[in-house]
Amino acid sequence: MWCEDEAGPYQAIPQPGASWEPRGHPATQPHEYHRGGTAKLLTLLRPATGEVRGRAVTRTTNAVIHPWLQGELSAILAAQTTAETEETVWRHWAAWNWPPERLAVYTDAPAPTVRLLLVLDNLKGHYTKAFVAWCLERGIALLYTPLGGSCYNMAESVQRILIRRALDGQHYHTAQEVMEALTAVVTGWNAQPTPFQWGGKRRERRRRAKERRHQAGGSHAYTRRPVVGRWMRQSQQKTIAAGHDK
Repeated sequence: MWCEDEAGPYQAIPQPGASWEPRGHPATQPHEYHRGGTAKLLTLLRPATGEVRGRAVTRTTNAVIHPWLQGELSAILAAQTTAETEETVWRHWAAWNWPPERLAVYTDAPAPTVRLLLVLDNLKGHYTKAFVAWCLERGIALLYTPLGGSCYNMAESVQRILIRRALDGQHYHTAQEVMEALTAVVTGWNAQPTPFQWGGKRRERRRRAKERRHQAGGSHAYTRRPVVGRWMRQSQQKTIAAGHDK
């Protein structure tokens, strides 16, 4: 599974943030500046290994995104081993909300078994018929995140890390300098990538916290301890009285 997203635009202006400087010599930035253009980052992330395939660009039109994606995805498929492509239930298109009638909308050729999952946002260009057909004919199942559900795309998570490393506290004067910084930070990340996990420890902490809360009256409000209603107090009193009678 891979996740794809486009980050930016980022301006070639003084960027806020901390930076490493010699003691007693803090970094300074001009209070007046000229805009030197913008740059963006195309990102492909494999959560299982943390590998990032990125490209810094000035525009993210279909003419830029689609050729880059097709080249990277072709390289990924070519590097797959036999074990990664063996037949399982998850290799069926219907398991990923791609029934035969939906496949027929984009391609007349029989689609092979699913070889790769690609998580995308709802950018209009990702629905282009030629691009979708190209993916389906090669066994790439496209999974679109719901509106307001960008948290399901881990490419956005790694982008926050990369952008912070590349831009915080820096002053780039041209878009080319911004692009070179973005390219360098992707190379540095891949030298020691960090795998990503769906949910992880934070999800477990939230689950335990939710179990410690008590829903109030069927609403979305919660209390830290159960609210004892009148009927519950009466039931408890009857139980206590019955115990005393015995």
